[in-house]
Amino acid sequence: MEVADVISITKPIPRSDLGDVSDFDDFDENEDIEISDVEMDEQQGQHQRQQQRQQRNLAQNAIVTPGELITEDPMWMKGHGTYFINDKTYSSVVGNILRVNRLLSVNPIRGKYQPETGDHVVGRITEVANKRWKVDIGTKQDAVLMLGSVNLPGGILRRKSESDELQMRNFLKEGDLLNCEVQTIFNNGIASLHTRSLKYGKLRNGIFLKIPSSLVIKSKNHSYDLPGNVSVILGVNGYIWLYKTKASVFSANTSAKNQGSTTVNPNGSKITQGVKDYTPGLGSVSITRLEEESSWEIYSDKNDEISTLIRNNIARYYNVIKALAHGELGITEQRIIMGYEASLSFANVGSLVDRESMELLCREVLNSEKMRGQ
Repeated sequence: MEVADVISITKPIPRSDLGDVSDFDDFDENEDIEISDVEMDEQQGQHQRQQQRQQRNLAQNAIVTPGELITEDPMWMKGHGTYFINDKTYSSVVGNILRVNRLLSVNPIRGKYQPETGDHVVGRITEVANKRWKVDIGTKQDAVLMLGSVNLPGGILRRKSESDELQMRNFLKEGDLLNCEVQTIFNNGIASLHTRSLKYGKLRNGIFLKIPSSLVIKSKNHSYDLPGNVSVILGVNGYIWLYKTKASVFSANTSAKNQGSTTVNPNGSKITQGVKDYTPGLGSVSITRLEEESSWEIYSDKNDEISTLIRNNIARYYNVIKALAHGELGITEQRIIMGYEASLSFANVGSLVDRESMELLCREVLNSEKMRGQ
């Protein structure tokens, strides 16, 4: 006998045991209606909570992950780090939400530095080309520094000639470090730099440090004088330069004048005579500060004499910044100074690079900020 020929016989259930069938059917229909209403209320509440969370993320520039829904509002324009699906904006990278008018973008926490006009950056010369230098500033493509965008020795403002082009390697050559400003961004994404201001130029008397660019907080000023006769340049691109604080020209001239002797003429006028004879351009005040500063010394490769104490201070600041970067703390002038003060409890500067020391240093910086109400 085949299985298909087998007929299963079950005992029928009496109708009285089921009760009134019409009541049973009515109960099922009512139950479905109640369940559907509850589900609709839950969906509406979930949708409202999702919209509130999206508005809160947009207002607080929250951190989003790839594939996360940023907003369902179609009024926003798509920027870097985002993509559209059915008029909904999603994040394509891990980063902070940025809003500029109606433009919505996501700034990645990790990745290449994206230059913007006006950024103060530190770069390294990689190539000397035709009337331009190529500079590594941590972007996908090397930036460009045109010959016409630098100050010539002597501060002369004129058109650059062929002789200036032949002396380009006397100004800047491969491997030199400089701080500069992003002047403009070309259509192909390459940044154009300039060093026309007195606060920009070739870097000497210091040490180079690289951290993630996302940890450098943008501010109006990125050059600071720190305790211990040390100065720092915080490049927006994550390139940092620690160096010996420069002596001001005014103080040097004042000290030279104080070393002279004063005599009185028969007519009553005073004459100050220095120890050495006057030499034009040497220890004297020029007509303009630009002429004084923009001399061949700004393109010199020779470092000044740095004392052992200042060297130790520079090394201490170097390790403090590395510790702050290890703790994913934003690098600011105040945090660097607080980290330096906390590091004075470590007699050995080299011990600051230990994992436990770096974590302890970050905790002390955060505790100091809480105590100061920051």
